[in-house]
Amino acid sequence: MAEAGARPYAGVRLAGEGFVLRAWHAGDLDALLLHADDPQVPRGLSDRFPHPYTRADGEAFLAGKVVDLRGPVLAIEIDGEACGSIAVRPGHGERGHGAELGYWLGRRHWGRGHMTRVVATYLDWVVPALGLRRVEGNVLDGNPASARVLEKNGFVEEGVRRAAVLKPDGPHDLRLFGRLWPG
Repeated sequence: MAEAGARPYAGVRLAGEGFVLRAWHAGDLDALLLHADDPQVPRGLSDRFPHPYTRADGEAFLAGKVVDLRGPVLAIEIDGEACGSIAVRPGHGERGHGAELGYWLGRRHWGRGHMTRVVATYLDWVVPALGLRRVEGNVLDGNPASARVLEKNGFVEEGVRRAAVLKPDGPHDLRLFGRLWPG
């Protein structure tokens, strides 16, 4: 049995074209701050991702106080530095066969196809690792690039939750995407 606080995915290392997916570690703090403290990065993310992104925010994240780093939460490493993250939040009970996908990438790496390849590599690993049959992703209406990433990875738009998110500039729709695997 794993001890409390153990990180079962700490040894995961997935190499893809131009990137590596691996566990976050304390040495990632400066790179995390560099990429996360950009006002464009959190515009399509939940409020758990603050702006400005402070050293205290980065320390809290790397300590597992923002998301549970014992789960399949991986850093996206490009050119030797952590510049984004990808994770699923597994469901429970009757929804235990599914999970919600989330990801972000530092703006310096946008528009190069990295996230499409990152999502494909991550799903190839996490779906069988967790025995998933469904993965879904929510995309804020003002983030068409994230919707394209999901569509290129076989996700289908299943609906829109109108005015589901309230951001400082007003209400936004949330687009729901899903992908199924045979099981």
